[in-house]
This record gives sequence, structure tokens and C-alpha cells, in this order.
Amino acid sequence: MATIAVPAVGLDRWQDPLSGTPRAGFVDRWIFVFMAAWFIAIVLTGFIPNSIMVLAQIKAGQHPPFPPIAHVHAVLMASFLLLLLAQAVLVASGRTAFHRRLGLAGMVLAPAMVVSGLILAPTTYHTLWQAAQFGPPEGRQQIMWIAEALENVLLVQITWGVLFTLFLTIGLRARERNAGLHKRMMILAVAPLMVASIDRITWLPTTNPASFLASELYVLLAISPMFLWDVARSRGLHRAYWVFLPVYGAACLWVNLLWDTPSWHATARHIMGV
Repeated sequence: MATIAVPAVGLDRWQDPLSGTPRAGFVDRWIFVFMAAWFIAIVLTGFIPNSIMVLAQIKAGQHPPFPPIAHVHAVLMASFLLLLLAQAVLVASGRTAFHRRLGLAGMVLAPAMVVSGLILAPTTYHTLWQAAQFGPPEGRQQIMWIAEALENVLLVQITWGVLFTLFLTIGLRARERNAGLHKRMMILAVAPLMVASIDRITWLPTTNPASFLASELYVLLAISPMFLWDVARSRGLHRAYWVFLPVYGAACLWVNLLWDTPSWHATARHIMGV
């Protein structure tokens, strides 16, 4: 999460029609703060009602308790989002030296998030699989349906985990030589992870479970404020989007081709060792 810096003149040598105007300078400083806060708002909108509902089900004995790793993963994800917001605020307010020092925390949190996700996915899956195999007969069919849904979720988790790691690596490598690419890739790396929250917003129209298309489009909608501002500033696409959009598009195609296919379900069960 190191250096999300804003150059003093223009946009990191990327000139545009609005360069130097007070309005442009203000938005340039604060658009990344807005994006980080926007992502946090999406997470709260999705997870708070869902968590309240699941906790009530746990209390009623209708849902197994969350495994400890789920709490660890939630804390790590929340910490990473808060760090992203803090880093953006520090740069927008000109405190770049502290921003650089605090960025070291992101280099610890990011791999910890990935590792906790790798532990959480099989933990959740095996809990349901065992319930399907050894639980009451009347509930096994429903549990197997949930297990198959989790296999589709596993496809997304693997793909989006790769995207997060790839985009974050690109962003960190650019932190010294290309501040504009760095700060945008920090936002774009987190964007696919918003799916976990978006899919929990029950009032949004969706194509699930038939396909994952709606969720993929909502990710693009989530990054649209930053994207539209950049297009307005440059009358074109920043380099970050030439990196993000083709890779993200290929990942979306991959997920939709495998989504809910017998071959993927067989592969997922092989991965999970069941």
C-alpha cells in the first residue's frame, strides 16, 4: 500500500484540458479518498444486514457458527480497506512521508488476506460437505445445493484472488516511477473483492445463480466514479485501465464459461479433496 502520490503539476506527466484548474486540483486530490470510502460503504451495505440475519439463524440453530478463520479474514479485509482510506487521506492532505511509512502495513495485510482466504474457502466448504454426508436425510439435498453454490463461489474466489495479487503487484512496483499508475492500481486491485459485498445486497437485480454476469458488471459500476473522472480529465484512458480492463474482461469470460458446469464442479471437488 505504499505511495499513493499526486504530482504537483497535472496528473503524473499526464496532461489534460482541466490541468491546473482549482476544480481539477481538488478532485485529483480527493477522488481516491472518495473511492476508498465508497468501497467501505459497499461493504457495510452488503455485510451488515447479512451478518445480522446469519447471527439470528445461528442463535436459532438454523446455521452453523462462523469458524474462527472467518473472523480473522473479516478483520484483515476491514483493516486493509481502512488502510486504503487512510493512505488516500494522507496523500490528499500532503502528509506523504507518513503515508510511505504506513504503507509497510499494507505489505503485511495484503498477503495475510490472501492466506486467510485460502484457509477460509476449504474450511467453509468442508463444513457443509460433512453436513451433507452425515446430516439428517431431510436436509441433505438442500445442503448439497448450497455446496454446489459454494463450488461456484470457489471459482470466483480463486480468480479474483489472482486478480487482486496481480493488480496489487503492478501497483506496488509502480509506486516510485509512476504515481498515477500506482494509485489507480491500488483501487482497481480491491475492486473485484467488492463482489463478496455486492452479492449480499439483496435488493440489487442479479443474474445469480444462472450466471455471474451481473456481479461482474457491478464491479465495473463500482469503479465508474474514478474511471469517468479520468476520462473527463484526459479525453482518453489512463494506462491503468489498459492494464485492468483486458485482464478483468478475460477473467470474467473465464468465470462465465466455467460457471456451474459439471466439469468445474468435478474440478472443485478434486481441489477440495472430496
